[in-house]
Amino acid sequence: SWWEGGAVGQITQCQCPFLSFFRRRKAGILPSLEDLLFYSIAEGQERIPAHKFITALKATGLRTGDPRLKECMDMLKVTLKSTSDGVMLDRHLFKKCVQSNIVLLTQAFRKKFVIPDFQPFASHIDTLYEKVADYIPQLAKFSPDLWAVSLCTVDGQRHTVGDTKVPFCLQSCVKPLKYAIAVHDHGTEYVHQFIGKEPSGLRFNKLFLNEDGKDYNHQLQHDCSLLQSENGFSICLKFYHNVLNFLKKMAGNEYVGFSNATFQSERESGDRNFAIGYYLKEKKCFPTGTDMTAVLDLYFQLCSIEVTCESASVMAATLANGGFCPITGERVLSPEAVRDTLSLMHSCGMYDFSGQFAFHVGLPAKSGVAGGILLVVPNVMGIMCWSPSLDKLGNSVRGIQFCTDLVSLFNFHNYDNLRHFTKKHDPRREGGDQRYTFGPLDYESLQKELALKDTVWTKVSPTECNEDSSTTVVYRMENVGDGN
Repeated sequence: SWWEGGAVGQITQCQCPFLSFFRRRKAGILPSLEDLLFYSIAEGQERIPAHKFITALKATGLRTGDPRLKECMDMLKVTLKSTSDGVMLDRHLFKKCVQSNIVLLTQAFRKKFVIPDFQPFASHIDTLYEKVADYIPQLAKFSPDLWAVSLCTVDGQRHTVGDTKVPFCLQSCVKPLKYAIAVHDHGTEYVHQFIGKEPSGLRFNKLFLNEDGKDYNHQLQHDCSLLQSENGFSICLKFYHNVLNFLKKMAGNEYVGFSNATFQSERESGDRNFAIGYYLKEKKCFPTGTDMTAVLDLYFQLCSIEVTCESASVMAATLANGGFCPITGERVLSPEAVRDTLSLMHSCGMYDFSGQFAFHVGLPAKSGVAGGILLVVPNVMGIMCWSPSLDKLGNSVRGIQFCTDLVSLFNFHNYDNLRHFTKKHDPRREGGDQRYTFGPLDYESLQKELALKDTVWTKVSPTECNEDSSTTVVYRMENVGDGN
């Protein structure tokens, strides 16, 4: 690709057919982003196969099913049907297909995403690639051999490996998500009238309150009941659908379902949860008028919400992206809700392993007894690991190992020094160099940067390229430096 620094110099040899973009136009007009993208993929050819464009697109980490590329993909299908061979695209047809989404495509091909060299990073993830929880009988039916990892970056780059399309229940992984919804709807101050912020140092289902008569934090079994009651919905079904709607938005409308079998199993084997509920009711922890039995039913329902690794990774990426869903661009949660959620996930999201996890992995995460670990690398990506084999603390054995290996290889630990810690890879840097902060990524800014950064576009004689001087203005890039 001549967009990349080392290859730009090839154009200084006056390969003018690839720079003759401007027929019957005034001198000095910059080339369009669509033309630049076409010639970067065409590599000297006048037409390109559609599959070559798709392959190059996937190499950036984007998917053809990305909602942001819908117009491009729809137009590509229509355009190919109108061509004689149904395969090849010339420059004009290519421009017609990509123009609706050209800014996103340009960012992708210019490596302006958070992980610029995505394929090597994905290969590392692949190389990083077992006691089923039996206290909820339905969960014991999952094979301990199932193992999946999915990731989604804040720019919507995706990678999956393993059993990533198998649905499983969120279980406790839903706790930080509904906490985030509560804070989004009601604010931090109101929510924390009912729950605390400290790690308890006790088992997640222990009958115990802090000295203020509150539960320690939202990750504990107690607080899930409080969060459901404090939202003030008199009908729990209404709140359930509200949470479900939020989760679907966080997942970019990817799979979010419900396991009625797990719900019934939770309800029938939920004696401990009922004991906790009555204990909280005795201590007057619930807001006035709370129907404790209905709230417990709602708790069981929310734990029984199903996701896949792929959809849950988008949820995690929404948290990593400050509340914006990366693949839809929709604002789902407030920055305050995301900040507070990640803070508590970091300190108490991994049951009795939270301190160890914070020390060794250094990232916000939440585990569940179905074998999921929802991991957030703030401002970079969200990851969902899933394997039903659990350790004695209720965390996925493979998931814990993967998270540990991840931060051993990449400098994702919150306290890794990004400038001086040279023993780890930083996938946010391109080619091992410091990743630059880019300016506005709109059409005009990108167009000027690609045409003018470290280069000078000059008008040259059309005769040098055997072009008709009455219809062509030819540009040549000179003084190409080492920039991108």
